[in-house]
Amino acid sequence: MWDIFCKVIDNHGDIGVCWRLASQLAQRGEQARLWVDDASALAWMAPGGQAGVEVLPWTAPARAVPGQVVVEAFGCELDDSFVAAMAQAARAGRAPAWINLEYLTAERFAERSHGLPSPVLSGPGAGLTKHFFYPGFTERTGGLLREPDLLQAIAAFDRQAWLQGNGIPWAGERLVSLFCYEPAALPALLEQLDQGPQPSRLLVTAGRAQTAVQALLERGIGPYPPSNGPGSLSISYLPLLAQTDYDRLLWACDLNFVRGEDSLVRALWAGKPFVWNIYPQHDGAHLAKLQAFLDWLQAPASLREFHAVWNGGAAAALPAPQAASWSACTEAARASLMAQPDLAAQLRGFLAEKR
Repeated sequence: MWDIFCKVIDNHGDIGVCWRLASQLAQRGEQARLWVDDASALAWMAPGGQAGVEVLPWTAPARAVPGQVVVEAFGCELDDSFVAAMAQAARAGRAPAWINLEYLTAERFAERSHGLPSPVLSGPGAGLTKHFFYPGFTERTGGLLREPDLLQAIAAFDRQAWLQGNGIPWAGERLVSLFCYEPAALPALLEQLDQGPQPSRLLVTAGRAQTAVQALLERGIGPYPPSNGPGSLSISYLPLLAQTDYDRLLWACDLNFVRGEDSLVRALWAGKPFVWNIYPQHDGAHLAKLQAFLDWLQAPASLREFHAVWNGGAAAALPAPQAASWSACTEAARASLMAQPDLAAQLRGFLAEKR
């Protein structure tokens, strides 16, 4: 049994990663309990659930017996009562493996810190040992979440059928997905898509992206209705999508704008050109994290420049996307990642080593 604990800060991020992890473990024969303080997003994110995964409220584990593995996701702190139950299990010879699943980063400290033990010296868990587990992009980290049949599913994907089945009009124009926060360069993107050399349809995800786009258009900022220029822009607003449908949205589009952690990974697997809106931090620490990722990606200059403007790290005009070089970059990164074990497999391997 795997106990995965998640406190929701961003519905699409924290719980999205934890649900994918729990589901992928279950699909490989494991049993998982997902303890979460707000499971409401799963109603649309995973409407069919997953056999082998039980979703439980964060407040419930006071009398629960810990499983073989306890995963503390993204620095959430377990309740003392559950930690005490872990210590009691350890005294009975059934010590659970305690894993602190960290945020995804390409910064060098992830390789140095991955797998390190952290002995608990005081409190109800005194005597236990927690291990840091860093997802990542290199062989010296814990890898990324990935389904075993992912590339086969992408190869068999029928874009037109999926678009039609989801009521998305398409007449052969360039498709661009938008999942973002509120980047200052958003008006420039709308203008660029409208004035570009080819027609574009912007597929705007529900939530903050939709709110940001509609707020601009209501204030008369941005080219909508379309200018009927050389490219001309059409906009479609999407409903909340299940994770499986969001993945297919990325497969369907020619250019993807993503945000946070989960959608970044899914954009890499999609193998299409993408731009990442990293979660902004007031001290600018996100820009160093972004730079480390772009370095790992071996991003061409045009992609670096676009990211800098999109994420507020440069006050410049938004450069034009370079589809060929951005695609080649993403495809090379995906090939490198496919040669590494995925995150769920590495977690299972880590557990086997500790037994």
